[in-house]
Amino acid sequence: MAQAALQNIVEWTVSELSAALKRTVEDAYGYVRVRGEVSGFKGPSPSGHVYFRLKDDRAVLDAVIWKGVYGRMRVKPEEGLDVVASGKLTTFAGSSKYQIVIDTLEPAGIGALMKLLEERKKKLAAEGLFDEARKQLLPFIPEVIGVVTSPTGAVIRDILHRLQDRFPRRVLVWPVRVQGETSAAEVAAAIEGFNALPEGGPLPRPDLIIVARGGGSLEDLWSFNEEIVVRAAANSLLPLISAVGHETDVTLIDFAADRRAPTPTAAAELAVPVRGELLSTLASLGARMLGCWQRNMEGRRRELAMLARALPKDILAGPRQQFDALAERLPRALRANAQIHHTQYSRVAGRLAPRLLSGQIERRRERFAVLQHRLKTSLLANAQAHRARLARDGDRIAGYGERARRAVRGLLARHAARVERAERLLAAFSYREVLKRGFALVRDGEGRPLRAAAAVAGGMQLDIEFADGHVGAVADGESGPQPAPRARPGRRGGGSGGQGSLF
Repeated sequence: MAQAALQNIVEWTVSELSAALKRTVEDAYGYVRVRGEVSGFKGPSPSGHVYFRLKDDRAVLDAVIWKGVYGRMRVKPEEGLDVVASGKLTTFAGSSKYQIVIDTLEPAGIGALMKLLEERKKKLAAEGLFDEARKQLLPFIPEVIGVVTSPTGAVIRDILHRLQDRFPRRVLVWPVRVQGETSAAEVAAAIEGFNALPEGGPLPRPDLIIVARGGGSLEDLWSFNEEIVVRAAANSLLPLISAVGHETDVTLIDFAADRRAPTPTAAAELAVPVRGELLSTLASLGARMLGCWQRNMEGRRRELAMLARALPKDILAGPRQQFDALAERLPRALRANAQIHHTQYSRVAGRLAPRLLSGQIERRRERFAVLQHRLKTSLLANAQAHRARLARDGDRIAGYGERARRAVRGLLARHAARVERAERLLAAFSYREVLKRGFALVRDGEGRPLRAAAAVAGGMQLDIEFADGHVGAVADGESGPQPAPRARPGRRGGGSGGQGSLF
């Protein structure tokens, strides 16, 4: 190319060129599905956003998941997991890279799910959530049974029928979704909710919890493999039975629960015994106990009869004679004891003459008068000291109150100034200030702002907002000519040549 032609090419700033590339990539690849292996995943960043890479055997693609999307995801990215990601392809001008902003993420087939399940099982087992030492014994006859399941399925009817046949108990049902995006959070909240019920409250606290669901595929039962559900089951203070799926279905909650039942009906059988069998056993044990007691009493009766025949007839003669001798000595001893006490009483009565008592009363009256005078003097001095202290404290409190009022007035003034500055800043950043300068805001029929002409189709209802009101419009079916980018003058020569699109 001639030197003169090169000099006439329009100059781009780096930001302008990056913006043009961004628009071209987003227009050409608006929404894509990409399969690859998760690489470089380190969990959420301090801001909550997630950054990692998708790779295969020949290429690598940067990926980002925003904080709000990551919190709603059922399947989270994990290092080495083969996934199918769906999202918008865009560029990041800060490092001249293109990347995918992921909206949804799903494992790439059953093999990926099984790999994720095994890795999660190893991780939770390493934390000790599946240890046998953590498991609790089930109550023999629970008064109240809490059931976490769908209220509309056949599972709850099977459990209620089985309980009615074996041993009727009171049942509290916590309705949850047993599959879907919100299922895991609802099941975990139900387990924690049963544990949080107070004893003696309006709702009885269950003695046992059953988490139940019918059979299904691995994807259908995936909610019971989520960490939030497994941790809630492991942390439950109430004994918990897991009855998820059929006998061949195994989920991670089965390892964290205190007992696993192959089916929901089997869970009801584990929860309560058979009432008829218990009554028969009690009747048999009662009959055996009565027979044992009767045989024991008969043996004691025979033993007592044999001992009575072996007892000598004059065995009580000696004690009876001794009793008669002691009964004869008792009246003399009583009279002697009364004489001794009468002598002691006479000696004490001589010391209680009226004259002696009057002297003691007078001396104590004088001592009481002295103590009374000292008490009045002490109370008067103490009251004066308290009044002086209260006066000093009142002056200090008044000073503190005045300082507090000045401080509050100053603080309110500073806050008022900050609010006023914030109002001015908010008004400056408002798009309505931009409209006042002559610009307009274009929205579609549903009120969403339109940022590009490509988003406008022929016949679309438009709403144009000016600074002083709204105007309705209808887009025509043809696109007008696009204005060419304004040419910038070259550095060393004239001419009006320009540079077209790179794409």
